[in-house]
Amino acid sequence: MSDSFKTGPREVRTVGSVAPTFNAIGLAVADMAASLSFYRRLGLEFPAGAENEPHAEATAAGGIRLMFDTHSALRSFDPGYRPGPPSGGWAFLCSDPGEVDSTYADLCAAGYPPEKAPWDAPWGQRYAQVRDPDGNVVDLFAWTASAE
Repeated sequence: MSDSFKTGPREVRTVGSVAPTFNAIGLAVADMAASLSFYRRLGLEFPAGAENEPHAEATAAGGIRLMFDTHSALRSFDPGYRPGPPSGGWAFLCSDPGEVDSTYADLCAAGYPPEKAPWDAPWGQRYAQVRDPDGNVVDLFAWTASAE
């Protein structure tokens, strides 16, 4: 087993008497409207008109915030900012294997680039991958009956 899969006690660094809490993921996007349209199809809710703003965010199930900032907004805070290649990867849990297939089909029909068509992964999930408007890979998955 590789070291990345080993579990065991880990030192937790604290600030004062409290450990930092994971709270948000930030994405830099080229086109806010295109990005929000994609993520709305996956069930994230953004305020009306957010597609016209330089910053938008939605709170996902579990309380983690997904924050979007346009490249131009980031450059206004940091004139040296240069967007890098897509490097994110996000996984969306679907209710069942059929929803993986239908969500994948819906996104591809809407023009989002397919990465990998739905397949039954050996770890007990139905899996598919598409790319968002900025090229980030988005995973769609559901547990299969054999894995439950």
